[in-house]
Amino acid sequence: MVDIPGEKGKIMRILLVMDQLDDKNNGTTISAQRLAVTLREHGNEVRTVSVGEASHDRYSLKELKLLPGVRGIVHNQGMLFAYPDRVVLEKAIRWADVVHFLMPFWVSSKGRRIAQRLGVPHTAAFHVQPENVSYNIGLGKYEAVNSTIYAYFRQFYNQFTHVHCPSKFIARELKRHGYTAQLHVISNGVDRDFVYRKSPKPKQLEGKFVILMVGRLSNEKRQDVLIEAVRKSKYENRIQLLLAGRGPKQKKYESLAQGLTNRPIIGFYTKQELLDLLSICDLYAHAADIEIEAISCIEAFSSGLVPVIADSPKSATPQFALDGRSLFRAGDSGDLAAKIDYWIEHEEERKRMEIVYSEHGKQYNIDACVGQMEEMFTAAIEENKCAR
Repeated sequence: MVDIPGEKGKIMRILLVMDQLDDKNNGTTISAQRLAVTLREHGNEVRTVSVGEASHDRYSLKELKLLPGVRGIVHNQGMLFAYPDRVVLEKAIRWADVVHFLMPFWVSSKGRRIAQRLGVPHTAAFHVQPENVSYNIGLGKYEAVNSTIYAYFRQFYNQFTHVHCPSKFIARELKRHGYTAQLHVISNGVDRDFVYRKSPKPKQLEGKFVILMVGRLSNEKRQDVLIEAVRKSKYENRIQLLLAGRGPKQKKYESLAQGLTNRPIIGFYTKQELLDLLSICDLYAHAADIEIEAISCIEAFSSGLVPVIADSPKSATPQFALDGRSLFRAGDSGDLAAKIDYWIEHEEERKRMEIVYSEHGKQYNIDACVGQMEEMFTAAIEENKCAR
């Protein structure tokens, strides 16, 4: 680690370890990519360890071979696991001032042991909520199952001094389940481009009230509740639903939406396409039962959309609601329909709150959030020096 001339900060050599970093098909991967980019913009040297083609800033790992049936399930959730190659990991870790592990799986477990043996400072992030796992195997309502997964992950995370938590909600959950590390509550942060912007609707959407939800089409995201809410709305014939995402429930949701006046538009969008979508929508809905943070919701209200959020006790997203008009009872399509109808009927108030929410989103600026991550990395490095 070297001083930046004329600056108070330090240039750090930061190694990010994660099973996959290429596909932008889940929130954790997108957040990890943004973290790497912003750390570099702040003057740090950043390299990664993941599955993918090797480059000057990536140490490449092979994908862990799984049984065909298991592999299909994992890929269907937009994930893969990296094979923990000791030689590759050791070479990468020797380069770093600090190693940051973003997942609690095999490659991170082996990497942590290597970092410990080599005396390289290391931190971790908690991005995989146990309920994300249990919901996708049909056991999300069983607290004993979720507690077992928390206990399994605890064996990994309690080996660290510093753990990043994207929300106060998940930090409370970790403390409740016996996690002992110092927990740093830091938002994953929103890209600078997500700011208030409005554009004319394309011809095919003129006269329609456009509702957007962004997220994987999977059990815990509950797009089914939103589809049913549109069906129950007094203004069903005016509403055009946009579901941005892909996942295993797409065909089910297409079937569920049969009979709606306007069939939902379902697709996966690039960042620029999403920015353009946000600028033509009228309302953002977030029906998920399970969320560690939900960056997509922050991006939406930062861009000037009023959110309507499920008040699930297993989700961090309700923290973003500025009042009760932006909350509905989780899983209750009738209550969501009532909130949608309210915002349709109160256009001037909705436009006023769009600006309020956009201002509210500024506190989640990516630069400020990554600055806090840098402080955590610096603390780990300094503590490691003192321990020698």
